Amino acid sequence: MKEKAYKNFDRRIGCLQSVFYLTCFLLVVYLFLLQVCDIRHCKNKAKSQRTSKMYVLRGEIVDRYGFKLAADRTTFILYAHPNYYDHTPQELAQILSPYVKIPQKELSKRLSQTNKKIIIVKKDLDRRTVREIKKKGLRELSYEVKNERVYPQGMLASHILGFYNPNADTAGGIEYKAKDYLEYVDKTITYEKSPNGDIIYNISVNPADVSAPAKGKTLKLTIDSAAQHVCEKYLLKAIQKYHAPRAVAIVLDPATGEIIALAVAPGYNPSEYRKYSMQEIKNWAITDVYPPGSTFKIITVACGFMNKKINKYSRINDTGKMKIGWWDVVNYDYKSKGAPGLIDLVYLFEHSSNIASIKIAQMMTSREFYDSLKLFNFGEKTGIDLPGESAGLLPQPKFWDVATHGTMGYGYGASVTAIQMISAVSAIANGGVWVTPHVIKYSPEEEQTKIVRRRVLEEQDARDITQLLVKSIEGGKNPAKMDDFYIAAKTGTSRKPNSSGTGYSNKLYTSMIGFFPATNPKAVLYVVVDSPSGEGIWGSTVAAPVFKEIATELVRILNLNPDKNLKK
Repeated sequence: MKEKAYKNFDRRIGCLQSVFYLTCFLLVVYLFLLQVCDIRHCKNKAKSQRTSKMYVLRGEIVDRYGFKLAADRTTFILYAHPNYYDHTPQELAQILSPYVKIPQKELSKRLSQTNKKIIIVKKDLDRRTVREIKKKGLRELSYEVKNERVYPQGMLASHILGFYNPNADTAGGIEYKAKDYLEYVDKTITYEKSPNGDIIYNISVNPADVSAPAKGKTLKLTIDSAAQHVCEKYLLKAIQKYHAPRAVAIVLDPATGEIIALAVAPGYNPSEYRKYSMQEIKNWAITDVYPPGSTFKIITVACGFMNKKINKYSRINDTGKMKIGWWDVVNYDYKSKGAPGLIDLVYLFEHSSNIASIKIAQMMTSREFYDSLKLFNFGEKTGIDLPGESAGLLPQPKFWDVATHGTMGYGYGASVTAIQMISAVSAIANGGVWVTPHVIKYSPEEEQTKIVRRRVLEEQDARDITQLLVKSIEGGKNPAKMDDFYIAAKTGTSRKPNSSGTGYSNKLYTSMIGFFPATNPKAVLYVVVDSPSGEGIWGSTVAAPVFKEIATELVRILNLNPDKNLKK
């Protein structure tokens, strides 16, 4: 029995040995085929493991005059690897101390943490310093490239620029919108690296390509940094004075649609965007909708002109108060002045007549009024080259009742964004031609596809409305009146809707919109202050003084020529 058992055991061992030898033979054959017959595959695979693509730095963002607003900065993190020390921690500290600006004793203590596999020696080293350290040939060191987006002007134009985090690849504002442009390079640069991270130079490597990182295109904006600064300065002053949560000012060239300034206060630091809430980062000039109030009367009058219901000589019976639907509407000065009776359009603008504005709206059918507002781009996105734009709220005419139709005339039936409102008024300043607002400076070829230009109002009608607005400012007591320039402008005050979406709160939006020089408009300015506090809060008392301060600075910055006869 034992002999039989031994034979069975020997047989099993023999089978296992056969299988082992066969496996070894097949492995040898496989390696032969792989390394001798298919050697190119192995070379390519090894090469691919050593190959890297050149890192692309984002292009710079500059204002219309080349003033730098955003740029990339490359820094390095220096690591030490105790397992590969060729020097003692003290010797290494002596070599590195002059370069990393750390006292030798402190650095020696840091490098003595031999229980760690990797030690962070220094962060934020510049390229020149790293190049000098590499010359020392210290194999116990390695380097990590870090890219950081920096904003040299701090908080200036933060709501236009947005932010960019290269580590998470997240962005906002123009940093997000122009991502492809800012990161575009003409060719992809690849190279091989050694295990310690050094570039392997061979015949296919162009030293000029790898001596510095590839860089994307520089993006030029339409923004004038000086005008932007002025807007931000006076908005901040206003929100501090009136304890308002926020304010916005936009300056636009009516002929080109170029945005010269778009300021939202308070601003934020794009380099530290994580410290701010989404409400603070949001560019509410293009995202938030609100009832425009009396500034919308400019548009109501323009729609009346478009539909041939009124002209510059028209007179309207202002009864001071009236009932539309379930609403009792009165003029703001009805209690003190009563019904003014038959008024002209200059009086309508100067005294901001709600009743006359309602009656002009009622002269048009719902469809006529709606179609005219659509031509001015209400209820539609303007197409501004910034992310997050809202289309506003303009109900279809089939849903208009008597109250909606009437209140639309003085700025309550529709909800608009600030960029919609200034674009609409800019069409009047531009002789009746609406132009897409934009913050990117396009080439003439790009403008053909990016910018829309369409006539919404006859040129003579635009001139007549301009003259009506000028006379209302010149003949009244508006604090925005200028000594050397005619301005065509209108103030506005509107109640802020409740956050629940129904009814209105006791908070107000105060605003003023206008353009100058009125005889040859070069700038349209819109100022909105949200929820100011205090006594006598109106567009004329809050927004108009801010308008005047900004406009006074703008005429100097833009080098505008006065169109009034200067006083002797």
